[in-house]
Amino acid sequence: MRDSDLDRILSNEEEILPSSGFAASVMEAVQREAAAPPPIPFPWKRALPGLCVAAITLVALLTASILLLLHGAPTQPIPRHWRAALNSAAAVSQNLGAAWIILALALSFASVKLATLFASTRLPRYERT
Repeated sequence: MRDSDLDRILSNEEEILPSSGFAASVMEAVQREAAAPPPIPFPWKRALPGLCVAAITLVALLTASILLLLHGAPTQPIPRHWRAALNSAAAVSQNLGAAWIILALALSFASVKLATLFASTRLPRYERT
């Protein structure tokens, strides 16, 4: 396409008119959006404690990792009372079937997420009238 062809097309003085009902449908959509209630604000006051705990945990984990890299693993054996506590915690989790509980929770979470994904992508969203 040459510049002269482009100039001829753009300089065309014909008026472009919208299809019938276009302006009315646009005005309906504008009025519907204006009448809609404002969005619900995010509850930052309730989420702030969890975010603070997550940040503190992340800082503690990074600090421990850096110290472990700099100084190496501790050479002292685990104290006897700690070893007994770890063994009893492992025995309790084995007796309660913690692996099966974790598997059930993971499968439940995955099925809910998958259902939510399918529902949001395949079903049409209906507008309020």
